[in-house]
Amino acid sequence: MRIAIYGAGATGGYLGAKLALAHVNTTLIARGPHLEAMRRDGVRLLTEGKELVAHPVCTDNPREAGPQDYVIITLKAHSLPKVVDAMQPLLGPETAVVTAQNGIPWWYFHQVGDPWEGLKLESIDPGGRLWTDIGPERAIGCVVYAASEIVEPGVIRHLSGNRFTLGEPSGKKTMRVKALARALIRAGVRAPVRNIRHEMWLKLWGNVSFNPISALTLATLDRVATEPGTRAVARAMMEETRDIAAALGIQLRMNIERRIEGAAAVGAHRTSMLQDLEKGRGMEIDALVTSVQELGRVVGVATPAIDIVLALVRQRAGVAGLYPR
Repeated sequence: MRIAIYGAGATGGYLGAKLALAHVNTTLIARGPHLEAMRRDGVRLLTEGKELVAHPVCTDNPREAGPQDYVIITLKAHSLPKVVDAMQPLLGPETAVVTAQNGIPWWYFHQVGDPWEGLKLESIDPGGRLWTDIGPERAIGCVVYAASEIVEPGVIRHLSGNRFTLGEPSGKKTMRVKALARALIRAGVRAPVRNIRHEMWLKLWGNVSFNPISALTLATLDRVATEPGTRAVARAMMEETRDIAAALGIQLRMNIERRIEGAAAVGAHRTSMLQDLEKGRGMEIDALVTSVQELGRVVGVATPAIDIVLALVRQRAGVAGLYPR
């Protein structure tokens, strides 16, 4: 089995190191000082009080790796269109592309059935380029519940969680998704195979609200979820998101209050969108928020709360130079 991790930063580097340590033929696609350190010293993984060192192939040139059985994309969703040409050498006739990314994926309406079969979302796949140049038939969904950080180039600290939930767009447990799950489990991570659309919406339910609110207020997750004003805004956004999911046939298996309380219990966590704002990195607005607004338009569900927060966070990110239009 040949697996390439495209965008081997914190999450991708963690997963790649675990696979390499389990003797899976693994290639990490990365860049800059982080790549140079991994090439020179291996991937140093700090986890469970230990330092482990893995030595996967590390490169910035996909041509050096050649066709893979699986390409696991751990880039932020807005970065994927920029690398679709570069990743073509990794794609053989049977290569599966695993989207280990937040938000609604570009292939969402593949094998979903009528009346939306084949719909392409402009907010996350402008012009349908990913649909055409990668191909939805390659897609395997992945919802990540693992937190890691790059301590210094080549050094990754695993903070919490190790679940990478997998699923085919069709909902079937195919040979290729079961084989990937077995490889991940052997590498020491949890990899259940489930109805991936349900799993995506459950995680998105929090991301669509807590992420942009935290970026606007600079508040940690516990404050967003407990202070009455921001809690009410989050609840309104989550109600709209729930109604959109229901219109698409997804019944979320948790009530809103329980979902908000779960977020509050995480504590003083800085959401990924807030971290990106503070560190001057491109903000993942379209996959997490704009896509939900677009889906509301598709199914005829009004999104007044999402519309307001989206307009504000777009402007906040645009002023910081982190959301080019």
